[in-house]
Order: sequence, then structure tokens, then C-alpha cells
Amino acid sequence: MSAAVNRRVTVVTAVHGPSAPFLPEAYASLCAQELPDGWEWRWVIQEDGRTQDVRPHVPDDPRVAFHQGRHGRQGGPGVARTMALAHADGPYVKVLDADDRLTPGALARDLAALEADPSIGWATSRVLDLLPDGSTAGFPGDPAHGPIERGAVLDFWKANGFRAQVHPATLLVRRDLLLALGGWMALPASEDTGLLLALDAVSRGWFSAEVGLLYRKWAGQETGQAPHADPVERGARMAVVDARARALASFGWRLPGNADGSDGRRERL
Repeated sequence: MSAAVNRRVTVVTAVHGPSAPFLPEAYASLCAQELPDGWEWRWVIQEDGRTQDVRPHVPDDPRVAFHQGRHGRQGGPGVARTMALAHADGPYVKVLDADDRLTPGALARDLAALEADPSIGWATSRVLDLLPDGSTAGFPGDPAHGPIERGAVLDFWKANGFRAQVHPATLLVRRDLLLALGGWMALPASEDTGLLLALDAVSRGWFSAEVGLLYRKWAGQETGQAPHADPVERGARMAVVDARARALASFGWRLPGNADGSDGRRERL
């Protein structure tokens, strides 16, 4: 890995036609980020499928790479993000959904947390909902600013109606750890929550109490559609997310440097 690539954050965005018009706002929020000297970002935009609807909204910037699905095949946002990893280099991957916006300083804060402590495998931050009228709204339940110990996210999620206290849309993660866990889960929804809980099972995390993301609420978003709340499908999704996280925790595999009494080396499954 070259010196330049070794100091790169790859920002990964899954997009489909209805969310494409928001890409310029996501891009503006990314351009406003300031990274430490020597660091850079690259933005990989992966369309879920292959249409003519997305490309007109992709910024003309050499730091931005746009890819589409082959033969028009669609697999959902988790598949699109995982496919984008084929074009991700550098030690870190940052999630940015097409319809969301980063706040100033968010990327640098995430990066500082992981660079300072090798036992931290992933970072998240506080979120504000961005409402259609342009106003924002927060919600209670954020953890304390600082490290999140392994298993804490799963415990909270199970005790609070399958809602995590940190938002997977704010995730910055070590690329090798993300690949080791197989990327995002093969689910029709909640694929990002599944990844978050898998990360929680094998690594300490970080939470920044400063707002890092404006999470857009709008009529066309996938999580606002009726199928997302179907109780039968939701129950199945939650069951497999829970089972995966518990299985990972039981195997004893840990990110190197995690305080688990294993002297920091990876353990065999």
C-alpha cells in the first residue's frame, strides 16, 4: 500500500434513482470536511442496479468514482455497499448514505478516535434527523462520549425493542475488519444494523457526542416504506442479526489490541 493510499479514507455510498438528486448535498458536506495534513478522502458511489437516473447527479471530481451494477441487477443498499468495497483502498471506510449530510469536522473526529487507539475498530457519532422543512430533531438515549465496550450495543439493542443507541449510518470502520466480517449483511433491510452488531461483538467502538450526521427524513426513503415495518419480515431480520452477533461473540475472535486477556493477537475461530 502506497503512502498516499495508507492515509486515505474511502467514503462509500449506495444510491438508487429516487435518492440520486440528494447526491450534490452529500458531496458538498464531504467537500467541507477538513482532514489532518497528509490525509485525503475518496468517494465511491455505487448504484444499486443500472439506470440512467443516477449519473447526471454524480459530481465531476477526480476524487469521486461512480460504479453501477452489472446487467441491471439490484440487491439493495447492503449489496451495493459491499460491491463498492472492490474499489475501496486505504485503511478506513466511511459510510455516507446518498440522502444524508455530514456535519463539519465529523470525518476528522472519527479518524482521530481510531488513529489514537488500535483497540477501537469502529466509530459512530450523534445524529440529528433532517426534516422536510429543513429543521432538525434529536432523540434521547445516546451513550457517553468515548469508548463503547464490546457487547454494549447488542445489550442495549435487545433491551430497547431492537433499536441501537448508536446509528449505523454514521459508521467509520477499519477496512480490514469490515472485510473480515464480510461487509454488510445479506438482508432486505437492517443490513447496516447487522454489521454494527457484528462489529460490536468483536471490537470496542467509539461514540462522538458531537453531531456527525444529518439523517434526512423524506417520503421516498426505504426505511419509510410499509414493507420495512412488516412484523413477520422484521422479526426474521432481527433474529438473524441477533444470532450472528451472539455467534461471533461466542467464538472468541477479537480485533488485535482489544482488552480481552488475549495479549492482543487474533484468536482462531
